[in-house]
Amino acid sequence: MRIMRKLTCLIASLALALALSPAGLAEGKPAVNWYEVFVRSYQDSDGDGIGDLNGLRQRLDYIQDMGWGGIWIMPVMPSPSYHKYDVTDYCAVDPEYGTLEDMRALAADCRERGIQLIVDLPVNHTSTRHPWFQAACEALRQGDAEEPCVGYYNFSQAGGTGFVPLEGTDWYYEERFAGGGMPDLNLDNPEVRREIEEILGFWLVDVGVDGFRLDAVTSYYTGDEAANIGCLRWLKETCEAMKPGSLLIGECWENLNTIARYYESGVDSFFLFPTAQAEGIVAAATRGRKPAEKFAASWQKVLDAIPRGLLTPFLCNHDTGRTVGLVQGRSNPEMVKFAEGLLGTLNGSAFTYYGEEIGMVGSGDDPNKRLAMYWSDDDMTEQPPGATQVEYAYPSVEAQLKDDASILRYVQAVNRARLAHPEIARGKNTFLLAEGSLCVMRRDLGRTKCLIAVNFSRKDEGAIEVGEWRIDGDIEVGDGRAALDAGVLILPPLAIVILIR
Repeated sequence: MRIMRKLTCLIASLALALALSPAGLAEGKPAVNWYEVFVRSYQDSDGDGIGDLNGLRQRLDYIQDMGWGGIWIMPVMPSPSYHKYDVTDYCAVDPEYGTLEDMRALAADCRERGIQLIVDLPVNHTSTRHPWFQAACEALRQGDAEEPCVGYYNFSQAGGTGFVPLEGTDWYYEERFAGGGMPDLNLDNPEVRREIEEILGFWLVDVGVDGFRLDAVTSYYTGDEAANIGCLRWLKETCEAMKPGSLLIGECWENLNTIARYYESGVDSFFLFPTAQAEGIVAAATRGRKPAEKFAASWQKVLDAIPRGLLTPFLCNHDTGRTVGLVQGRSNPEMVKFAEGLLGTLNGSAFTYYGEEIGMVGSGDDPNKRLAMYWSDDDMTEQPPGATQVEYAYPSVEAQLKDDASILRYVQAVNRARLAHPEIARGKNTFLLAEGSLCVMRRDLGRTKCLIAVNFSRKDEGAIEVGEWRIDGDIEVGDGRAALDAGVLILPPLAIVILIR
């Protein structure tokens, strides 16, 4: 069955879309395709079963060939936990992952290749084993509330919600991530801010990274959005003064309108949670009735809410269930591919979690979402502590590299299409068609423009009159191939096609 549509008019919001769509970003900054890596589960270089920085360095050829121009690594600082979000020393590398020289070498390798590198920075809290906290606790047990480190945290004798009793005293300390051994820092303390300035400078200037992923920014001052935004503004201004062009991306796990308000801080971007997870824009549109209309309406809301600033859409990360689960794709690789392809059509810098390119699975307990990268049957790290479900729905990287129809090759094609057509990521968006299962977007970047045609249908071909536009790239999930016939674009099921004039 074929569905026919004409590009005879724009959707009602065309004028608004042209006025509010984000302007093109400076060429090459930031990268349009990003890759999130959990170092522990990625690549082991020394045979101890734990992924490390030198292992990541060994995979830079792979990352670059896949089309990722930026890497976000989860925390690498010393920590008592496997995930390392509870830091004991902000200016060091956990010995499990290697040395500071290994980290500097990774930054240098990335810089030489033109790959941007950002590190995860959790400054909302430290570990209970951090020397600051240890000194504060010892002082309070000795009755010395004047010890400077006591002021580094939020101690109280009143207690209350979000506070934990300090054993051996009548004091409580704030810990919003309950049970994690992660006491909140007092970010109003000038001494704490001076410490953070040194930490920022260490990573930006000494180590040579390009910026930070800022963890848990809505918890800096729990329940006080204005204070959170003010602190973020200070972080951005501080980084910019140290290293102009530093990239900061915050984790603001909130709804669209809240995320939009956080851009007032001047921070470059905040992860676009409305695109992610089972109810996010991509999965919900794919599963729903009239998917093209649902997708267009949802994405236009994003463009209207955040008319300026970098968008960073993603499908999943280390805290969420993986894409295979959210699109019910365990035995349906076509849906997994299409979700990755639809992510690739979005404006901004798209983020892909490691293992998504081979259809890794994971849900429930956090370690299940952070399983070992499946390079081959003979090349994997140990699984993270606490993993209760270890399974792989699709073949290894080694196998998928040999299969032109694999999920990996599809994700590679999506990344390369975004690199070949910067207007996809950086151009102004206009919806030309959004009806039933067919959607056409136009992206304008200066004098360069393209169309992105999408067929959401799993079984029906689509036909769209496009006039003088011609196919410059197609991303197919099946054997069908898009074609042009006398100005009519034929779209196979679940096809995404790029056209130029």
